[in-house]
Amino acid sequence: MPGLTDQAGGQHASGEELVDRARQAWQESMLRRLEELRSDLHQRQPQIVAARCGATYREGSIDLEYWGQTVAIPWDSLAPVFVAENKPCSVFDSAMLIYYLHTAMGSDLADRWIAFRELPGGAFYHQAFQGYSGDRVARRFGEQTDEFVQAAQKLNGWPLTALAPYAYAFQPLPRIRLAAALWPGDEDFAARATILFDAAADHYLTIDGLALIGAGLAGRLLRAGN
Repeated sequence: MPGLTDQAGGQHASGEELVDRARQAWQESMLRRLEELRSDLHQRQPQIVAARCGATYREGSIDLEYWGQTVAIPWDSLAPVFVAENKPCSVFDSAMLIYYLHTAMGSDLADRWIAFRELPGGAFYHQAFQGYSGDRVARRFGEQTDEFVQAAQKLNGWPLTALAPYAYAFQPLPRIRLAAALWPGDEDFAARATILFDAAADHYLTIDGLALIGAGLAGRLLRAGN
């Protein structure tokens, strides 16, 4: 198959090579941004950072729960590690955790659910977010509600009986709470689903981070349902 033109180098590259280069460029950009965030965090008091994000600070490390796994974030390096496996977090997970530490305000959860479009800055991206989050859940589980329930329970979700016929809440981070709501389809209406956020979510992650963690919940549900 003929390659695609790599305009920067005047060479030809396959589609897979271009995707790999784009992924590498994203990771390099993210790593630079993480270093900036780490530098800024090091100007703060670690005990205050930990308190604001609902974590624990002891022996030079911030410890918190991330999707049900304990993560240790040594203050000197701010390089997150999954404790059980003693394994460094991926660039994606590290970014999510460092952004969380950097953004956390210490506000109480609102105990009120809102859609992505109701978050500050979310209206413009709502349609795209719905496409790669709620719509995926509806396609997969709209006619298999039992499998949706099983997948939600595997992720330690708890039921929200007043929200939708099938709805579960999840706590991926100490101060971030999400919900997945599913309305099954019938002969008149197609199934629909949506990912919701606690109304205080923007006090703990940027809108981009919330989009990623919301889409991440959809992906985890799909994988748990296999």
